[in-house]
Amino acid sequence: MATISSASLSTPAHTDAGLANPLAELRAFWRKFIAMAFNPYRPELHYMRGPGPAWRAKHPGDQN
Repeated sequence: MATISSASLSTPAHTDAGLANPLAELRAFWRKFIAMAFNPYRPELHYMRGPGPAWRAKHPGDQN
């Protein structure tokens, strides 16, 4: 299952003092990119839909 996110990875091109340092801008881009690409949190792996067949076998009288 793929997840699509619409987050902007770009940084501002100008600062208060004029043009931004190109190396700092590139470094900030890669830092954000790596953080988003290798984020270990995957909520779809922890999504629970309810009790399964093993639970129902152990609790035969608790079904609704």
